[in-house]
Amino acid sequence: MSHTSRIGHGFDLHRLEPDLPLIVGGVRLEHDRGCAAHSDGDVVYHAVTDAILGALGQDDIGQLFPDHDPKWKDADSRVFVEEAVNRMRDAGYTIGNLDITVILERPKLSPHKATIKQNLADLLACDASQINIKGKTHERVDALGENRAIACHVVVLLNRD
Repeated sequence: MSHTSRIGHGFDLHRLEPDLPLIVGGVRLEHDRGCAAHSDGDVVYHAVTDAILGALGQDDIGQLFPDHDPKWKDADSRVFVEEAVNRMRDAGYTIGNLDITVILERPKLSPHKATIKQNLADLLACDASQINIKGKTHERVDALGENRAIACHVVVLLNRD
């Protein structure tokens, strides 16, 4: 059965630890801590990848790029998004829209939103107007609110070419 549209959801979370880089949507943010991860720990790119793969009904990021494989150690997460985009194109879909929520106590995401949107638009071959990104704090509740973790939710709509 051929579907004209498909919806996917992606989620990612990483611990924040001192002396590591904090990369969000391809942008390195100035902060006293960063993501503990096998790759570069970019929660936005990881959640976008899983949202697209989920919409396609395919394996998730952990199955395609396992964290026990040394090939992906410190990998730039762009490669994960690029693979998801290739699979999306092969299946005959394009981005309808993408809605992203990053949960991070600090630093503020606002000064970086336009750059993150453009990074994603370039990777996804879509217009930046098809991408929305919101930054939310966790009101000092749990690891997210205590600046010990970062998380991201993504919802994507794919449309058949």
